[in-house]
Amino acid sequence: MEWEVIERSPATIRLLRIPKPSAGFYDFDEYEQLVAAAKEMDRNAYLIVLLGGEAGLRCGEIMALEWSDVDLGKRQLCVQRSDWKGHITDTKGGRLRYVPLTIRLAAALREYRHLRGTRVLCQRDGAPLTQKIVQDHVRRSAHRAQLARSGVHRLRHTFCSPLAMKGAPARAIQELAGHQDLATTQRYMHLSPAAVEGAIRLLDGPVPSFGRGNMVATGSTEIANSSR
Repeated sequence: MEWEVIERSPATIRLLRIPKPSAGFYDFDEYEQLVAAAKEMDRNAYLIVLLGGEAGLRCGEIMALEWSDVDLGKRQLCVQRSDWKGHITDTKGGRLRYVPLTIRLAAALREYRHLRGTRVLCQRDGAPLTQKIVQDHVRRSAHRAQLARSGVHRLRHTFCSPLAMKGAPARAIQELAGHQDLATTQRYMHLSPAAVEGAIRLLDGPVPSFGRGNMVATGSTEIANSSR
């Protein structure tokens, strides 16, 4: 039908709803083990782990990050492009986003700044990293840290999950991670006991000083005054 070969489709296919799988991530201790192992290995591995785990960048965004996107004065990154098999494209969400730098990531970027090219991560000759090289750095770092599972996207989940666990609002996580749909962010919110606890504690608080009861009382007073 899209190619205008036929006028209508004789069949209708209804897709079954399936639950989305939970996002795997490194816990706090595992992530610190991975950071330490990556730092021992080489600077590219260290920056890849930090950019994924502490800034939430996707693999292509890590590869395409340029020094002009890094503002060490303001301590923030501007994520505005992605590298897909050597082709520069927009980010997955189609818009740029600003991500504040953690102290550790800012220090690493300052220490490892180079003049071999415009990319933050590159090979010794200045050539950009490939997806295979980035994935290999993460895999070898995880192996060195004696962690069973690895992957660049697991680092991204590791960025989102602790934010949710520490009570960050879903909207803030969505902006930082560049999720196009809030439903994607909601996958992490079951990890936020602090937010759930805070919501219930609202019921334990004092009754607000304004409300329907006050409106009725005020209204009756005004009626009484007007009848005098």
